[in-house]
Amino acid sequence: MNTEPENDKPGISRRDCLKLSALALGGGLPLGGLATAGATGESAAGNPPAVVGACYPTRQNTQRYSYFDRLRTFVPGTPLEPDEMRITFLGSMIPPVRRAQQEMSVFVEVGWFIDENGVGRPQDQFVFDCGSGVCANYGAMGIPFGRMDKVFLCHLHGDHMSDLSNIYCFGPSADRKSPLYVWGPSASNITYKDLNKVISGPYDDGLTTYCQMLRAAMRWHSESFSFQTTSYAGYSKPTDWGITIPDPVMDPRAPYDTRYQQADYVDSPCDGYALVPIELTWDQTGVAYDNTTTGVKITHFPVVHCRRASIGYKLEWTAPNGRVLTMIYTSDTKPETISIDQAKNGGKGVDVLIHEMIVPPEVWAMKNAGLPAPPPYGLNPKWDAIVDQYQMVQNSSHTPQGAFGYLLSQIRPRPRLTVVTHFPVADDTVACAFNSVLAHCPDIGKLGERITWSFDLMVFRLSAKTNKILQLRAVVSDFGWSPKTEQPPNQNTPKYWTWKVDDNGNLILDEHGNPIPVGDPFAQIDMTNVIPAKNADGTVNYRSDGY
Repeated sequence: MNTEPENDKPGISRRDCLKLSALALGGGLPLGGLATAGATGESAAGNPPAVVGACYPTRQNTQRYSYFDRLRTFVPGTPLEPDEMRITFLGSMIPPVRRAQQEMSVFVEVGWFIDENGVGRPQDQFVFDCGSGVCANYGAMGIPFGRMDKVFLCHLHGDHMSDLSNIYCFGPSADRKSPLYVWGPSASNITYKDLNKVISGPYDDGLTTYCQMLRAAMRWHSESFSFQTTSYAGYSKPTDWGITIPDPVMDPRAPYDTRYQQADYVDSPCDGYALVPIELTWDQTGVAYDNTTTGVKITHFPVVHCRRASIGYKLEWTAPNGRVLTMIYTSDTKPETISIDQAKNGGKGVDVLIHEMIVPPEVWAMKNAGLPAPPPYGLNPKWDAIVDQYQMVQNSSHTPQGAFGYLLSQIRPRPRLTVVTHFPVADDTVACAFNSVLAHCPDIGKLGERITWSFDLMVFRLSAKTNKILQLRAVVSDFGWSPKTEQPPNQNTPKYWTWKVDDNGNLILDEHGNPIPVGDPFAQIDMTNVIPAKNADGTVNYRSDGY
């Protein structure tokens, strides 16, 4: 289920919009402005916070996030420091996606070392959620699929996992020649009885089933691309993650339908098309990953979002100097106590708290209707129905602005930096939200000092040595190609293969006189109606090199 209602949403015409707009401007809507704190980066100390709901009409820029524009620039591919944790937002938006923001994804890297080939790389790296559109940002940041092999999903809404299909399908065609590991919640086990005593559920809605179905759905893709190498010799299951790693999922039809040969539906546990779910008990706090080699420990904990079986994550990294840097990513949740306890962290606090926030229902409705201000509630049934719809979404799933401020006020010590995410940022929405937070947590300081709002390509660099958190803005090309990849050695022969031959069809031999196996791009297609580059009589129709 998506977090924005798509079906049975009351419509609103252009004529209605104009009527509502006139109502908003002339019907007694409070026009009080915000304290300039939110947009300029000044705190509202000494001034009463703006009344929530009195943010519009606004003089703030609605088409720009000035705070992000003012950040120092960051060059993608900059090596990490040995004592650095780096957090990059590759998606930061609640659906529907907008051009400025893709759906949710956070990339976390820690440490730096030089491998045996003299190549520098992070000690460890993780993808937290991967909603629609984020792979374009990963590519623009120079992050290849080979570095996206550990994906932690907080729940199974489309805006948090839909680009997993892209990561899964195209990883083996690039440089991920080993399995894709996915963490996420177990089945909800919800059974519901309505007032007419109609029972539904429980549904088989956990991570393992999701991965089984994804593997089955992507079978045509994975087979059609398997004329390329998808594995390499010598890969084995990791042994230093502190958990038991299950086998890859199998197409769930295989054991039950005699039309399918089971062997055809089992992936090698060393193959890039192997999909390995690591299912976490959603209603418990536990260890998801504990790598003694890299010093990263990730725990999971339950949150409250729309349907049981949503979780948050806490990542703790022990840097080389012994200091522990800590990040929490709650993903989507209503305000609840477990996230507060996790952020208190036994009295030690955390370095970075990443928590979602939603705009007020009337603002959400106003923006989608293209109005300059929300009309008063109770004067137009069509408008009221739209606001009610968004209110239901908020009630089921999300943390409102003021509730976020209250939640933050309950955390002692405060996080060194709180990052709001899953939020449609612009100067106006951030200013309004910041004042709501200040109303409950006035000691949070200036915008950007102890709290900020995330945006795509925003980079946070945490140092275990200097105690600094740098907020930066990555500069990327909108016309880049796939990032540079690091191919593993000793790649295995593709599933669909043939012997390498020259233009005349003669076998090409290696230095030992043996024929050379290569991928066969023609193995799965009917060549009957294909126009060849060269005819049997030697005449040329077109150049086979593409020119």
